[in-house]
Amino acid sequence: MNKTGYFTHPDCRKHDMGSDHPECPERLDAIEDRLLISGVGDALVRFEAPLASLDDVQLAHGRMHVASLRGLSDTLREEVEAGGPSHTYVDPDTSMNVHSWNAILRGAGAAMAATDAVIAGELENAFCAIRPPGHHACRDKAMGFCFFNNVAIAAKYALERHGLQRVAIVDFDVHHGNGTEDIVAGDERILMVSFYQHPFYPHGGSRSDADNLVNLPVPAYTKGEAVRELIADLWLPRLEAHRPEMIFISAGFDAHREDELAQLGLVEADYAWITSRIKDVAIKHSKRRIVSCLEGGYSLSALGRSVEAHLRVLADV
Repeated sequence: MNKTGYFTHPDCRKHDMGSDHPECPERLDAIEDRLLISGVGDALVRFEAPLASLDDVQLAHGRMHVASLRGLSDTLREEVEAGGPSHTYVDPDTSMNVHSWNAILRGAGAAMAATDAVIAGELENAFCAIRPPGHHACRDKAMGFCFFNNVAIAAKYALERHGLQRVAIVDFDVHHGNGTEDIVAGDERILMVSFYQHPFYPHGGSRSDADNLVNLPVPAYTKGEAVRELIADLWLPRLEAHRPEMIFISAGFDAHREDELAQLGLVEADYAWITSRIKDVAIKHSKRRIVSCLEGGYSLSALGRSVEAHLRVLADV
């Protein structure tokens, strides 16, 4: 029987950027509720995410970036204890509270623990229900709701700590994974494939023409059928040629037609189809090894249904 891991931690719910912020703790509740109602949760093997080692985080991030975020967290805690403000901002739409540092470490820790378990053969694949998300976090900069780049860290970890030779990162979030691109561009061991709404956040879309990147900008109101054609024509041949030994997914579900933060037209069936194509590559080249990490998705109902569709494919249920 297929064994799909589900990595999360209560700390990931304690990170909170304000009552009106779309990247909210209720996102994890929506996923949990849907997995319970649908019964898909019964097919998953649950794990509590550990805290990431900072040495491992620095496989993808500069030492000063890591130290700066840790220092911001420490200073904030002192200020809150003295009656100061409850949040500190790293950019206009991204802030930390006193619980954020642990949530950030749990997110990266989940991605690496899932990598360990999948490479060890304890699991075929895994999904990390974590927040904050990661794919906008650059090597030396937090931005766009993201602090550490969970998927990029896990990919580097698989290469450097486990000795894999080739991995792939698949990013189907509606926003361009500029942070992931910043970290992996030019590293021929890592193939990154993505599509994203353009023009849109972050400004400018892809900034690199490195050979290991397949970035597919699509205009607003593009529907799933057109995205599927692009994936079949442009992602899949490159993934086949790369023959990844493991696949990492930046699983953002904000390209869903019900998500008001963006304007693409995907539905649950499209996420199931994309996951099936990724899984086909993993079966052929990667010993079925996939680690998927939650990124965006801000319509709570659509998020829950889309993660269900994604996990149905990963877990064969």
